[in-house]
Amino acid sequence: MTGIAYALGAGGGAGGGQGGGGFGAFVPLLLMFAIFYFLLIRPQQKRTKQHREMIDTLKKGDRIVTSGGIHAKITGVSDSTLTVEIADKVRVKINRSNVGGLITAANPAPAALPDKNDPGDSKKK
Repeated sequence: MTGIAYALGAGGGAGGGQGGGGFGAFVPLLLMFAIFYFLLIRPQQKRTKQHREMIDTLKKGDRIVTSGGIHAKITGVSDSTLTVEIADKVRVKINRSNVGGLITAANPAPAALPDKNDPGDSKKK
């Protein structure tokens, strides 16, 4: 029984030149983590921070797009909810976290853009 224990413990001489390779095995893992951090984790954190700042600065009168794609105008603001008008005299309450984006003059609503598939446009060319 003791012969097997000594045989299992004597693995140092068979490896040749790999005596200090403990840290070298972690270098590829560290490089992979660094790549994932700069390509995936950091950009996601920046987007999350920008979204949080945008939600915190919402005010009455802003035009928004919800995460469900509904275009609305903010008519009331509270700590955790917004009252939005989605049509004339149609108001609903939504959570602040459900705001997908802010509609600005530089970012008009998609309905205001010309339709590229409109057959009338192809006749003009």
